[in-house]
Amino acid sequence: MNDVPRKRRGGGHGGSSLPVVRLKSERKYVHPLIFQKMVERPGERILPGSLVEVRSVDGEFVGRGLLNMQAPMAIRLLTEKVDEQIDAHWLAEKVADAVRLRRDVYRLDEVTDSYRVIHAEGDGLSGLIVDRFGDVLVVAFYAAGMWRMQHWVFDALLTQFPNARIFAFGDDNAQKQEGFDCPPGKATKPVIVTEHGAKFHVPIGGKHKTGFFCDQRDNRKRWGELIAATRSSSMLDLCCNSGGFAVYSGLHGATDITGVDLDEEAVDFATRNLRLNNVKAKVTQADIFPWLRDAQEAGKRWDAVVLDPAKMTRSRDEVIEALKKYLDMNKLALGVVKPGGLFLTCSCTGVVSEEQFLDMLRRAAFYAGREVQVLEVRGAGPDHPWLAHVNESRYLKAVFCRVL
Repeated sequence: MNDVPRKRRGGGHGGSSLPVVRLKSERKYVHPLIFQKMVERPGERILPGSLVEVRSVDGEFVGRGLLNMQAPMAIRLLTEKVDEQIDAHWLAEKVADAVRLRRDVYRLDEVTDSYRVIHAEGDGLSGLIVDRFGDVLVVAFYAAGMWRMQHWVFDALLTQFPNARIFAFGDDNAQKQEGFDCPPGKATKPVIVTEHGAKFHVPIGGKHKTGFFCDQRDNRKRWGELIAATRSSSMLDLCCNSGGFAVYSGLHGATDITGVDLDEEAVDFATRNLRLNNVKAKVTQADIFPWLRDAQEAGKRWDAVVLDPAKMTRSRDEVIEALKKYLDMNKLALGVVKPGGLFLTCSCTGVVSEEQFLDMLRRAAFYAGREVQVLEVRGAGPDHPWLAHVNESRYLKAVFCRVL
């Protein structure tokens, strides 16, 4: 655990006299991320992640942001206001505004002590993710620039959460692309968080991103409500991870619950979470593809099935392959839902659009010989806001269905 002192200072970068970089061509879209190929290489050496002023091909002010010419996205704009400087005060105000949204507008503290505090571009802080788990703030750096401003980040967070402990790390893929090194602190024992009355162990410093998927919180609650309303007794949780949907199923009346996940650590935590909530279930470590084929051959079917796999890809070039995988697993999952049963299928792959995902579901139903009635299409909770001009931040798709 990285315990960061409240008054820690230094690091970061700021000031009004910033290096100037120009764009090579006219900027035809409004987006905080600008591709490397659109940026003129500076004549001077600028450290990756440094703050710069960005000007158009005609020399007009575009904004201020983070420059990293070795990254595919060379510029991460933080402001397009000519009179706004990027400094510790600016960052503190951004963090305070994000916290006000969660605490004062959505009043999340009343239902949980586990939520996303900073959602990158959605909160105007590209390259930064912060999740709260009880008294621990897990800080994930996705950009060299945000990592260089880490002490500003820590100070701003500790102003809002004075008693918090901070655990920080750099995303592996981002560190390779952006050229920075932020090794994680030492993993510590899990903390226990509560949401809507359910309790969960959260592994701090584990291999599953920040430790727990806050984005599905409201979808877990909704799933539990549907389990109760339909009086579903048997439930299958595929790619169960922490066992969240299985837990809510048990708390809302399901008695025959099965969880499946390939990851050994996920199976362990799902088992512990089910036990923590006094829910009886069987959790199996297995690849869902052969497991589902065996289940179909054995004639097994469940009243309610959840399919919530991990992200398939980060690359737009691999979307077709990702959709093929979604098609195969959804076709198999649909085959084990009882007629009239519930089915929740999810995708957290941001480069797969909602339209593409729903089209995949239509085709999966056709190949499975089932009719799917879509009840609701939902996304991440309100602690994951997204900007209208940064649509990829709206990454989670959760499709609630009945299978006829």
